[in-house]
Amino acid sequence: MRFGNIEEEDIGFQIAPLIDIFFLVLIFFMTSSIFFQMEAELPLNLPLAEDSLYLPRTPGKIIINVDKNGKIIVNQKVYTLTKLKELLERIVALFPNQAIIIRGDKEVNYGRIVEVLDICAKVGIWNVSFATLKKEEKK
Repeated sequence: MRFGNIEEEDIGFQIAPLIDIFFLVLIFFMTSSIFFQMEAELPLNLPLAEDSLYLPRTPGKIIINVDKNGKIIVNQKVYTLTKLKELLERIVALFPNQAIIIRGDKEVNYGRIVEVLDICAKVGIWNVSFATLKKEEKK
């Protein structure tokens, strides 16, 4: 039995999908850095801490702001506790090791911060940081 000669095609490296992914990641990091700048500009009176460390913000961290009235704000939008839970569940489904920064006003009821922490724990977010200002040393 004679088989026909099958010509093997030379499969080359396809760079077009790689370029597409690169641009999508670039757009993601550019927009997330813009959102961070807007979130950091919200007028909150942060609490003071003696051992406050400056940690540079890495792209992708989510900032949850809690103002003195207890409103929860993420990306300039006000969320209820149930809507915040839905948002964080969607984020954790995409990014399981998501980092969160909680910026709570120093006049907010402590229970409100605990409610936000409980939601983070329920959806599986354990990488949580608190934003504070460094306390100036008294002379």
